[in-house]
Amino acid sequence: MTPEAKPDYSVRPFAGLPSEGDWVALREVVPAATATARLNAEHGGAAIEVTTLLPEIRPAWKRADGTPVLALQSTFSSEDPGLDLGQALELAIAAEPGSEVKAIDPGRASARLQDLLDLNEAFVVTVQPGFDYWADLNPELAETLEPVIKQASDAIVPSAAVPEVASAYWTKLNGRPFVRWSLGVDEPTLLDGLARLQAKRQAGVVDGAKYAGAFRALGLIIPVWELPAGTEAADLTQPLTAYRELLDAALANRVGLTVAERRARAGLVARSVTLR
Repeated sequence: MTPEAKPDYSVRPFAGLPSEGDWVALREVVPAATATARLNAEHGGAAIEVTTLLPEIRPAWKRADGTPVLALQSTFSSEDPGLDLGQALELAIAAEPGSEVKAIDPGRASARLQDLLDLNEAFVVTVQPGFDYWADLNPELAETLEPVIKQASDAIVPSAAVPEVASAYWTKLNGRPFVRWSLGVDEPTLLDGLARLQAKRQAGVVDGAKYAGAFRALGLIIPVWELPAGTEAADLTQPLTAYRELLDAALANRVGLTVAERRARAGLVARSVTLR
C-alpha cells in the first residue's frame, strides 16, 4: 500500500484488511463466528484466530497451544478499534499459553491491526451455531465454561453465511428471514449505487424481497433485506451474485444522480441507522 493510498482510518478503521466487509460484519452484526488470519513476517508469520466474542467479553486469549485468539466484539476503550485490536493482539502474542487478556490500556502505544497482519492472507470466516468452540480455548476450563457457553448460545439468533457470496449473512429474526450484506464499499458510493437501482425498482435482491434499511458502521453501510418466508442462506447464492453484477454497474456509473435517484437516495439515508 503506497503512502498516498493510505486509508483514512478515522473513518474506516478496518480499511486495507483482507475482506474488510467481513471484519466489519463480525464486529457489528454476526453473533458467533470464527475466522483465520496470519501475522506478517515482521511479527513472526504465525496463524491467529479471530472471533466475534470471547467469554466475559475479553479482548483476546491465548490458546493452550500458543495460538492468539482476537475478539472483535469487546469493551473497547477508544474510538479507534484498529488500534485497540492491535494492542489486544500484541498482548495476546506476549501472553502465556492458556491465559486471557483481560483489558487494554488506551494510553499505551501500540501497533495498528493492519501493521501486524499479513494483508495478503485470505480472511476465511466460519459462522458458528453457538459458542461451543469456547471450550477449546483451554481444556482445563472447559467444564467451568459449560454454563456460560449454554447461556450465550441460547441468546443468539440463527445466522449463516451465504455460500459463495462474500460478506453476506442470512439471519432469522422473529421467525422472518433477512440477509445483511457487508459489501465493503464506502457509505457515499454505496448509497449512490443503491439509489440508482432503487429508482429502477431493482432494490430487491430476490423476488419478493423488501429493502429493510441499513446499518451504518465503521465507514461502511450494511444493507438489509427482508426475504420471502422460507428463504434459506443456500437459496441466495445465485440471486445475490446476479444482484452484485447490477450493483457493480451502478457503482461504476459516475454520472450525477437524476432527480428520481436523488429522491431514492434520501429515502435510503432515512432508513439507515448508525451502530454504536
